[in-house]
Amino acid sequence: MFQKTVSVIVPVYNAQAYLERCVESIRRQTWRELEILLVDDGAKDESPQMCDAYAGKDTRIRVIHKENGGLMSAWTAGVKEASGSYVLFVDSDDWVEECMVEGLVREAQGVPGEVICCNFLIERPDGTQPCRHELKPGVYEGERLQEVKGNLLGNERRTVSMSRCMKLFSRELITQNLHYCDPRIGMGEDVNIVLPALCDCSRLVVLKDALWYHYFYNPASMVHKYDAAMTEGIRALTEAIRLVFSEKNIRGGKEQGEKEGVYLTLLAVKNELRGGRSGYAGRIRRICRDAEPAERMARYAMRPQERANRVLAWVIRRPDILRCAAGKALFGLYDRRMSGG
Repeated sequence: MFQKTVSVIVPVYNAQAYLERCVESIRRQTWRELEILLVDDGAKDESPQMCDAYAGKDTRIRVIHKENGGLMSAWTAGVKEASGSYVLFVDSDDWVEECMVEGLVREAQGVPGEVICCNFLIERPDGTQPCRHELKPGVYEGERLQEVKGNLLGNERRTVSMSRCMKLFSRELITQNLHYCDPRIGMGEDVNIVLPALCDCSRLVVLKDALWYHYFYNPASMVHKYDAAMTEGIRALTEAIRLVFSEKNIRGGKEQGEKEGVYLTLLAVKNELRGGRSGYAGRIRRICRDAEPAERMARYAMRPQERANRVLAWVIRRPDILRCAAGKALFGLYDRRMSGG
């Protein structure tokens, strides 16, 4: 097997409670050709000192200290310092199986433009949930790969997860697409790098089973808070998706972008319904007027199947005060039930 160094990039911000679990899982990897980049994004807790201590006892670890700039700026800083042939991202509150890097590298052929995908486990307080890509496991090249690229977005469940984690990337797929990363985008920001990387890739591998990445679901950070910047962020993300598809000349890119825009608009409407701030119905009407989700749903015969999306689709088809109020009440009942209230 070819010997290729993998650069593992870990953005770190106020992660002292989880950092040991994360870093130790990377240090224990059976694949030893690692460069581990811990990017301290201006953390205020003991994380920076912990990172330095790890670098002192493992020569494969380098620490980058920087001013706080957010998650995207942190992993971007790591990419710019990476020297490995492949790049792998791990978030600081997550952890990985010790076989993960070797399992991913064994599926790589050492050719430019590779993306190797494993699957993951969502670690919740009440149990573990396995999650897999919608795309059937296998190797995708040539025309098969072009068909996948023509169906990356615009589905209720994405064909390939747009998380930058759980994937081994040929380094150039990331470095050559950093200019698409838009710091205005806070929700779904991984799409900015994963989408262009998938559009450019020459070989895509989706592994069967391979539940090697543990995604930590932290209920304390997952509460349904109103995000006043979400609508603008989604507008920026929709434009970024349109730009990627246009510049990469992807088959059916315009349709993919418009359909994905509908699902992103549903998230913006859900944010308003859950937030329930004064004037939410008026903001929902403006969102629907600007993004035209109902018209696009009709144009592409989109029929959401997930329960929450069906409620949202019903609201956007006629976003008057009564439907908005009904949608708000339904999400309120759901959230109270989920929280045990």
